[in-house]
Amino acid sequence: MGRVITFGEIMMRLNPAGYLRFLQADSFDVTYAGGEANVAVSLANYGNDAAFVSKVPEHEIGQASVNALRKFGVDTSLMLRGGPRLGIYFCEKGASQRGSKVIYDRANSSIALAKPDEFDWDKIFDGADWFHFTGITPALGGKLPDICIDACQAAKAKNITISCDLNYRGKLWTRKKAGEVMGRLMPFVDVCIANEEDAKDVFGIAAENTDIEGGKLDRDGYISVAKQLTDRFNFKAVAITLRGSISASDNNWSGMLYVNNQAHFAKNYLIRLVDRVGGGDSFGGGLIHAMRKWPDEPDKIIEFAVAASCLKQATEYDFNMASEAEVLGLMGGSGSGRVQR
Repeated sequence: MGRVITFGEIMMRLNPAGYLRFLQADSFDVTYAGGEANVAVSLANYGNDAAFVSKVPEHEIGQASVNALRKFGVDTSLMLRGGPRLGIYFCEKGASQRGSKVIYDRANSSIALAKPDEFDWDKIFDGADWFHFTGITPALGGKLPDICIDACQAAKAKNITISCDLNYRGKLWTRKKAGEVMGRLMPFVDVCIANEEDAKDVFGIAAENTDIEGGKLDRDGYISVAKQLTDRFNFKAVAITLRGSISASDNNWSGMLYVNNQAHFAKNYLIRLVDRVGGGDSFGGGLIHAMRKWPDEPDKIIEFAVAASCLKQATEYDFNMASEAEVLGLMGGSGSGRVQR
């Protein structure tokens, strides 16, 4: 089995302690995170050869972000150094009826100012069989839409499977711009990952009879979304996370995998959230791992992805620390939370 390459931005994450609000904070906890970096960490934890490609500044803060990935076994040897700064995001955790908040400070980051000729994709993809990126990366602007297209073209030339999480971020670009750029990238993609709103925000494809705020999800509506996405872009598979938001503290969580014109649904988990940020990335990491390890078992694939992301959302900060054994244990029914002795 080859290696997995993920490409995107890694940022410094700053959190007020516990459930303090931004206005209450006089200090912040420091961790590092980013959509594709989170996926790389999940894959490395499951034993995959995972490498992260990005550009970070050539100073101690940039090095700290690299060290955060190395700690979990992610290959950082392909990361570029240079540029002015590391992006930052502030995260205020919500509780009960008060939702979480994210504030970005990532303009003119090193990766956002990167140029296409800095990336040798032929070298980057040497020995790889899977490439993953998200809609967040081209949303950063500059030359990144072109860099993503270069990466996808190089991956296709080497018959590398490409996955993309749509990950629409309204604070980074408009729906119109997202639809234009992602519409150019999707023809290269084999596996599309989305949440309950991404397909609507980016491509105007909405699930019928669904009330996200009220926690009501209609399965037939999501099958229709996956079929429309597949018909439009000829995807080999579409995976959709199904989140029913009861409150900022309690969510129903499941997922669907649409492959070979059939929909496969995972069981539902009622999660008491510790930190939901990064939940979608842990779903993507679990999905990629399972598709590589059990390619002909769609039910197992989607159950693994959902269980993996369930465990992540009971863990502080973005990175999923769960091992494959822990995920398989939850799939097998060990979800009571009892002390393991």
